[in-house]
Amino acid sequence: MKAAAAVPKWLGRALAIVLLVIVGSTVLVRFAPGYLSDAREMDSRYADAARAELSHEAARSRSLPRMLVSEMGGWLRGDAGLSRQYGVPVFELIRPRLAVTGGLMVRSIALAWALAILAALVSSAGRNPAAIWQAPSTLLLAIPTAAMATICLLANSGGPVLVMALLLSARDFKFLHRALRKAWLEPHVLQARAQGMKTWRILRFHLLPSLTAQLAALATLSIVTALSALVPVEVIFNVPGLGQLAWNAAMNRDLPVLLAITIIMALAVTCSGIAPQRADEWRNA
Repeated sequence: MKAAAAVPKWLGRALAIVLLVIVGSTVLVRFAPGYLSDAREMDSRYADAARAELSHEAARSRSLPRMLVSEMGGWLRGDAGLSRQYGVPVFELIRPRLAVTGGLMVRSIALAWALAILAALVSSAGRNPAAIWQAPSTLLLAIPTAAMATICLLANSGGPVLVMALLLSARDFKFLHRALRKAWLEPHVLQARAQGMKTWRILRFHLLPSLTAQLAALATLSIVTALSALVPVEVIFNVPGLGQLAWNAAMNRDLPVLLAITIIMALAVTCSGIAPQRADEWRNA
């Protein structure tokens, strides 16, 4: 009953976040340098009537309340507005790219977790973990995502999944190493090891149950980190996903497209952060 009562609260929070994203993104884009200018106005191929229409469109964009009403109207109609760059409904641009980005994130997170968990188990199980296990993750965290992608592209080795997986695994490894190192030193785990219990049974019955909440938090962190790396990875590797579309929208001041992608990412972060909490509430209800 308590879990069911929390659903309206969660929906209200998600709606508030969407409204804040719409207002904040519209304000930032509207007051960005050069938003009211359009390179097409200086193109001789455009007739005077077309240039006058572009100027009229820019004049309408000067009113921030009108822009907000227009963007919200597009979402109420169900098409998220009309793309300024392509002249088609925004959802027609986003729908095919959503599957590409989703597949990239799922493969990257799965590979990153496999690498991070394997490395953390080996590095944390020993009595005196060697610093050599910390060096690779520190080095990977020091390299910008765009630089890592560029190196892979120039070396013709690896791809977007590998770059994102390396970035995520480096962050996840440090988190998992600390958590597992502490878990290995718990009295009941030390007693189980002293009695000769097999490692996989210790992991299954002692370590993993005690790390459930921390792993849920790590899953949220992985999703947030993957979303932050989407734009440079997809742009450099020419992946036709949401990150590449967001980059093109930002370069062409395409507010409806940029706003729709920002809302999708904000909802993804919100759901990934709240879902573990709701799951715990329903499980304890």
